[in-house]
Amino acid sequence: MLHTLTLKQALDQIKRKEITASEVWADTQSAIENENKALNIYLTLNEKSAAETAMMSDKPLAGLPIAVKDNYATQGLRTTASSTLLDSFVPTYDATVIAKLKAAGGVISGKTNLDAWAHGSSTETSQYGRTLNPLNPDYLPGGSSGGSAAAVAANLCIAALGTETAGSIRQPAAWCGVVGLKPTYGRFSRSGIVAMASSTDSPGPITKTVEDAAIMFNHLAGHDPYDSTTSTQTVPDLTKSLGQEIKGLKIGVMYLDLPEMTELKKFYEPTLKELERLGAEVELTGSLDPHHAISVYTVIQRAEVSSNLGRYDGVRFGHDRSYFGAEAKRRIMLGTYTLSKGHADQYYHQAQKVRTLFQQDYARLFEKYDILITPTSPGFAKKIGSSEGAAMFGELEDMLIEPSSVTGLPGINVPCFRDPETNLFLGLNIMAPMWREDLVIRVADAYERATTWNTWRKND
Repeated sequence: MLHTLTLKQALDQIKRKEITASEVWADTQSAIENENKALNIYLTLNEKSAAETAMMSDKPLAGLPIAVKDNYATQGLRTTASSTLLDSFVPTYDATVIAKLKAAGGVISGKTNLDAWAHGSSTETSQYGRTLNPLNPDYLPGGSSGGSAAAVAANLCIAALGTETAGSIRQPAAWCGVVGLKPTYGRFSRSGIVAMASSTDSPGPITKTVEDAAIMFNHLAGHDPYDSTTSTQTVPDLTKSLGQEIKGLKIGVMYLDLPEMTELKKFYEPTLKELERLGAEVELTGSLDPHHAISVYTVIQRAEVSSNLGRYDGVRFGHDRSYFGAEAKRRIMLGTYTLSKGHADQYYHQAQKVRTLFQQDYARLFEKYDILITPTSPGFAKKIGSSEGAAMFGELEDMLIEPSSVTGLPGINVPCFRDPETNLFLGLNIMAPMWREDLVIRVADAYERATTWNTWRKND
């Protein structure tokens, strides 16, 4: 059962020589063999992982198995972005975050399924078939990092990497009952990651606990000369924010009064009381309507997609454009339209102006509050097939976290309620000003330790 350990538990036991990383890998591999076919989590497994594990035992991550979303370039390991266009594409180099992962001693267990090109919030647009939610296989895992979130939830890895453009780390983390950390835009390098919307794409970890997320962050964040949007700021040690009190912090609660939250609000009220019990000052606050973020994100994302997918013409990468799936084609056409002469001012430039209004609104709120919290998603995980024929499925499911994604803020999802009938979770989204991941971790860790929703915390 070593594959069920958290990252911190595994590292501690390896340090005490109670177990070895090779033993953890063997248990993980056995679990993958037993469960992956039914859940469709991994698209490609790393056949060299056992040998690599033995070589990494003296490094910080000790050779433990880390699942990687299949839009990160991995040297010598197939990278498809869940599109058959790249079915046979094997990169000759590692994405910067992958290079950092390996340098720290993490070993790639395999590449996980996602919505094709990260276009979606269900993992149903994958051209390799949908991934199922390990908590209840009649339901979806969310997306686009659904494979990575499902891998963590099913204990088919010790931790995982995802990417977020409008909710694609936090939303699947919420639906799968795990932790998902979306860092400040520019904190992690995007170099070597299949680009979706370059102005909002943010790599980040999906883990079993907040503590694990802090450990992963410490090893993967930092400036990259290959990515001019990365920050040169010193990377904080997020593990120093663990175990801290939140007494005296001012927390603003957003979006609970929206019509979409009428049925779910009752599930979040105990969370607010718990934060107050921990000493925080908690109050409901007004904000810019998140429904506006749907239009902003839709226009900006499609525009940037039309540019980024233009390189896949069959000359340098994989097959030609006839291999694009229906969702990719729709986004390319809409993006090209919004950027065309006569329409850019009407749509794209207008969307950028409203994006600025969201930035200004958050700046106003953070003058009063240290932390802002929202529900991560306006509901539990949806049933299989829910996204089919629903053109705006992802935008609606990500609505509550889209504003923070398009403005670059850091945020984290932590489980805050479980439905005993379906075994599905609701998530709490905790946000802070840019570059203040330390505050995000501080509050998330305090809440996680004080409650019983996190499945892996029960083993501590």
